[in-house]
Amino acid sequence: MSGPGVAGPVVVIGGGPAGMAAARAAARLGVRVLLVDSGAMLGGQYHRQNSLAGRDLFALPPGVEHLPHTVVWALEPVPGGGHRVHLRTGPADGPGRTGREVGTRALVLATGAYDRALPFPGWDLPGVYTAGAAQALAKGQGVRVGERVLVAGTGPFLLPVAASLTAAGAGVAGVLEAAEPVTAWLRRPAGAVAGWRKFGELAGYAALLARHRIPYRRRTAVVAAHGTDRVEAVTTARLTPGWETVPGSERRVEADAVCVGFGFVPQVETALAAGCALDGGFVAVDAAQATSVPGVFAAGELTGVGGAGPAAAEGEVAGVAAAKLLGARPAPPAAALRRVRAGRGFAAALARAYPVRDGWRTWLADDTLVCRCEEVPYGELRRSVQEREALGVRAVKLVSRAGLGQCQGRVCGPNVACLTGVPDAAAFARRPIASPVRLGELAEPPPAEPEPGT
Repeated sequence: MSGPGVAGPVVVIGGGPAGMAAARAAARLGVRVLLVDSGAMLGGQYHRQNSLAGRDLFALPPGVEHLPHTVVWALEPVPGGGHRVHLRTGPADGPGRTGREVGTRALVLATGAYDRALPFPGWDLPGVYTAGAAQALAKGQGVRVGERVLVAGTGPFLLPVAASLTAAGAGVAGVLEAAEPVTAWLRRPAGAVAGWRKFGELAGYAALLARHRIPYRRRTAVVAAHGTDRVEAVTTARLTPGWETVPGSERRVEADAVCVGFGFVPQVETALAAGCALDGGFVAVDAAQATSVPGVFAAGELTGVGGAGPAAAEGEVAGVAAAKLLGARPAPPAAALRRVRAGRGFAAALARAYPVRDGWRTWLADDTLVCRCEEVPYGELRRSVQEREALGVRAVKLVSRAGLGQCQGRVCGPNVACLTGVPDAAAFARRPIASPVRLGELAEPPPAEPEPGT
């Protein structure tokens, strides 16, 4: 229930399961909500909608203002508490984006995560996609990335990607899992119990693979892609437990597309801009999803990767806590809190079952590009760092150029950190401007007055 003195808005960043749940929870308590999302439609990656369907599958309650096609490019702390959120609305590659500033004392971050792609010889060829991008094309526009596609990497996300590709009409030649998940789950049955709700989903994917005769190979990976103008074939190999290739196990497989995904990297730029503390690369939160910064809450993959259900539960808890901060008088969300506890156990078990082992570094050749934006090959990166004794992220960037390109290390940052021994991979995400913004937009006069809320 709501109470007197309820103000707002709660600003929610992210329109996936966590962000939608936070917005709904806060709105139910009578608080105004501004939901900011970079996508055109609600749902995020988990529930990506088909933009050609002509209808929206998700509805938000009254009191929620939804801003699609909108990015947060900067956060400013406000004296006395709260933040000023700087927004840009409009297509990222088009002119005419409009600016807006919103003040808030309750900010919920639900920005999700990026796909992690590991480099290998030929991964810069056209026809190599991240698993998330291939799924987005299939689910969002019905586009198949190839006629004969291999899905490779590690983690359960590979299965829905294969399903989406099949639904779009692609022929999936195989799903290659680099880890040994069955053994890992059997060693830690408590983690499997925490995720028992996923069993039905897993059985559905197993049936789909069987129905379409798609082989699922464990401890196997794509270690090279071949082609002139695009992918024409790949080399697959069996892996040791440490992910080195097993000599003599290499096979050449014809394929015109490869989708690779090795888990996810939390999208922490906005959280770092707010000054939130991290724990193991994820945003540290308490039982109410509160971060180390007063008035800032985090939910979903920012705090751990456990799937849509746990993300939505965390979003509900964060939305209730944010509304309470603004004066609402809610009852504790007991059911959501129970789901959060179970979800965190499952997320931890997932991380243990699908680790990224260091042996992937042996797949690289000296001329394998590590940073595609700046075209930095592995050999040059290694020599630059060794010869100039670069120790931190800033030094590594300056001596090698890796992470200085258009993506600003979003793609290559974790891999460069692993290859160079930089201990703080999240440092690649520390930047004063969280999203790309044009110089012309920076030069525009600011809005007359920031919208109230602080």
